[in-house]
Amino acid sequence: MNRSFPHPLIILLIFIFLAGIAAYLIPSGKFERIQDELTGRELVVPGSFQAIEQEKPGIGDLVLAIPEGVIAGAEIMVLILFIGGAFFIVEKTGALQAGIEALIYRFRNSKALLFYLLGFAFALGGTAISMQEEIIPMVPVIIILAAKLRYDLRSILALTLGSSLIGAAFSPINPFVSLLAQKVAEVEPFSGAAFRGVFWVIILLGWITYHRLTGAKKSIQETEEEFKPRPISGRFGLILLIAFGGIGLMAYGITALDWGYNEMSALFFVIGITCGLIAGMGVNGTARTYVQGFGEMIFAGIIVGLARSIYLILEKGAVIDPIIQGLFSPLESLPEAVGVAGMFISQALIHIPVPSTSGQAVLTMPLTAPLMDLMQIPRQVAVLAYQYPAALMDMVTPTNGGMMAIIAASGISFKDWISYIWKSWLFLIMIALLVTLLGIFWFG
Repeated sequence: MNRSFPHPLIILLIFIFLAGIAAYLIPSGKFERIQDELTGRELVVPGSFQAIEQEKPGIGDLVLAIPEGVIAGAEIMVLILFIGGAFFIVEKTGALQAGIEALIYRFRNSKALLFYLLGFAFALGGTAISMQEEIIPMVPVIIILAAKLRYDLRSILALTLGSSLIGAAFSPINPFVSLLAQKVAEVEPFSGAAFRGVFWVIILLGWITYHRLTGAKKSIQETEEEFKPRPISGRFGLILLIAFGGIGLMAYGITALDWGYNEMSALFFVIGITCGLIAGMGVNGTARTYVQGFGEMIFAGIIVGLARSIYLILEKGAVIDPIIQGLFSPLESLPEAVGVAGMFISQALIHIPVPSTSGQAVLTMPLTAPLMDLMQIPRQVAVLAYQYPAALMDMVTPTNGGMMAIIAASGISFKDWISYIWKSWLFLIMIALLVTLLGIFWFG
């Protein structure tokens, strides 16, 4: 019998069901928490874990968690819809394809340079702001780029989404990953920047080179004529300026103006309507095209909500803290290298039920930093053992709504994504583990 791989919706529903089972199998427990006055976040109090009586989620709770997760992710779902509508309009104007053709033609004699520029640009976004959901508006661009370059779309996603996640993993300046973890672990902010920066460059170069070489569809011959672009008219130029200038404005708003999802949604609503009117679609034509764009992105938005449902179930059953306690408590008695490797693997596993990197930092760092003191290992290593696996797990775990939404919007199944990425990702994880172990000697 030919059995197809489960649809992404089914995969996430399975994880919701497994979360419900875990809530029954794992005894409930809680750490005490205190409020951090500087960040406003709740921090775990080390040594405060205790078992508690907690009502376990029933079948009704599992079903209710599905809409509750979507509601919890409503802001990002709205953003995804507005982004989809805006770029669907830009694509339908023809400006997007003309711009991609011009870009390919510009780098026709130095495609390698284009790949490295692409990878480093996305890595910088990951380094600064852990860019994931922000990639969703670029999915139409990525699809056309892959087609025009005659590259496997998955390889271009590896060069964009993958590079962004590598940037976040090895970043010395990311406020949501490294800096937050250093603050919670009471490690000097920006310390170890040179160590992280060196491996940021080395690993990123290796990643881009690998996917540049393996993603080409060699069976199709390219001709010079096929790369001659259509002229970019003044109207097309203006549309592209508004669309990509909007992405730049979004990045500025996030970093400098503390923008949230609502501000970004409003921005892309204006971008979509403006581009449609400039293209001559008219008011009604622009509205119809915008609504069609919503339809293209609804599933990607639902995926983000379902990923949150998993966390809601585990939180309701009060089993997240026991999972963390169970993974970390045995590490104290292990030899240095084995203990650090165990912490690295534990952080990777914790990221499945806790897909937020910043949430994982405030949840685990108050526990792992003192644990490192007991093992007589620098706390900086605890930061590395969290930072690397947490960010890199975002590339493969189905509980990461951002990644799932991006591949869904690209029309790639989770199975096809994993079948392409797993070897290079596994090698990446092994390198990150070795770098973490090297940190024992470097910071010791």
